[in-house]
Amino acid sequence: MKASEIREFSLEEKQRKLDDLKEELFNLNFQQETGQLENPQKMKQTRRGIARIKTILKEAKINKTDKEE
Repeated sequence: MKASEIREFSLEEKQRKLDDLKEELFNLNFQQETGQLENPQKMKQTRRGIARIKTILKEAKINKTDKEE
């Protein structure tokens, strides 16, 4: 998912997507530990997705506080 697509989401949608990705990463970690993980690149993609959403949420928070001042 691209950053431009994420920026179009509402705050609730971003938070829901972040929660979904965290749950997916947990499941992928579990699969890796049990030897059932078929695509190790999926873990990397999921971690990057989490970081991307967190970055965009942080940007929005900073922009919000800058506008208030």
